[in-house]
This record gives sequence, structure tokens and C-alpha cells, in this order.
Amino acid sequence: MDKKIYFASDFHLGSPNYEESLKREKFVVSWLTEIEPTCSELFLMGDIFDFWFEYKKVVPKGYIRLLGKLTQMADSGIPIYFFKGNHDMWVYDYFIQEIGMKIISDELIIERNNKRFYLHHGDGLGPGDKFYKFLRRIFRNPICQFLFGILPPRIGLGLANYWSGKSRLASQVSEKIIAENEEWLVVHSKEILKKEAINYFVYGHRHLPLEIKLNEESIYINLGEWVNYSSYAEFDGQDLKLKYFKSKQTL
Repeated sequence: MDKKIYFASDFHLGSPNYEESLKREKFVVSWLTEIEPTCSELFLMGDIFDFWFEYKKVVPKGYIRLLGKLTQMADSGIPIYFFKGNHDMWVYDYFIQEIGMKIISDELIIERNNKRFYLHHGDGLGPGDKFYKFLRRIFRNPICQFLFGILPPRIGLGLANYWSGKSRLASQVSEKIIAENEEWLVVHSKEILKKEAINYFVYGHRHLPLEIKLNEESIYINLGEWVNYSSYAEFDGQDLKLKYFKSKQTL
């Protein structure tokens, strides 16, 4: 059986409420079960959770089905990479110790079968969005993280979940296709291409499944999200393609 590499992002588990999140979690697990026999590597490209913060002895409750499935896959020898997104950047060592996942804080460049991949969640890249870039520096600052961490979990998690409830997905704000020269991640990718050769740029964050040819040898792919699209990318050793999951079973 031919092995493949899979990329997915923006499950936003926890949003907009428990019932809808649980339904989506089961759907994601059914996708993981389906791809598991052919999966050689799995890249989770950020915002898997709508909020995640690890206290020293406390982690957000829930997500047992997803974490159990990922543990099973990791135990079977499948490498799993977890990229910090803008909603779950406060991941520390819990997934490393309990599951064996590799945590990626920013970009990762890999080569597979003579194809070079530039991987990043996508937040804070390219021109514009200066206010978020300012917030990102604050959120990722070790001192700010320490100060948040000394809040009692009931207060800290409560505040964070309230803030996540204002997110684009929770409020069902739709993403729209814009001109290529206005797509920040496309602009960022083209700047990278001026310095080095990359075959595939793969991002999350944008929430729209997108595939844009940058030149004859390079393609930009945005993975989309799992509230409206259930989209992901599959690399078969030759080509990277966007796909859409439709469960074979009724949840």
C-alpha cells in the first residue's frame, strides 16, 4: 500500500459550543481512522483547538476522542507534527510527553521525495495586520505567559474561552476570495521564492481552501477549515492535492 503525507488545520475544537465541537471532533477522528492505513506522516497545522493553555498540572478538559486517536497513531509509529496556531500557541510539553508529537512554533522546511515544503500556520506572516502582529508578540512573550499562568485555571480558562467565542468561526464570519496580490500569505510566499526554491507552501489560518500556482515549480496551498469545508491536503510522493472529507459513516 502506497504511503502518503497528510496536512490539516483549523479544526477549532471547542467552538462554537460543546455539542457542535463534539460532532466535529468525531468527524475528524473518522477522517484520521480512514487515512491511518496509508499515513506515513501527519502534519496538524495549527488552530486544532479554539483555545489551549497548559498550566503546570492542568490542561483544558475534553477532546478525549481526538487525543486518544492521535496517541494510537503515534504509538503505531506515525510521526505527528503539531504547529502552534494563533488559538493554540500556548502548547508546551503535554503533547510531547503524553503522545510523542513534535511541536513546531513557527515555520518548518522539509524535503520529501525531492519536493521542498515550506510549512507554517500562517499567522503573522506577510504585509498588513500590524495590530495582530503586535498582539502575537505579547501572547508569545514568556513573561506574559507566566503572568497568565499564575491566574487560577477557572479564571484564566474562562477569560480565554470568552475571547475565543469572539473568533471568526464562532461568529460565523465568512471568508472571501480576494485578489492574489492582496493575499498576505501569497505575498509572503513569493518573497521566500526570491531567496530559495520551494515546491509547496502549505498554510492554515486563512480558512479558505486555496490552491494558487506561484510559478512553474511552486504552488501555494491553504488548507481551509473543518466547520464549513472539512478540507485537507494529501501528498502521494508526486503531487500535493487539496481534498475534502466525506465520512463513510453516520455520526
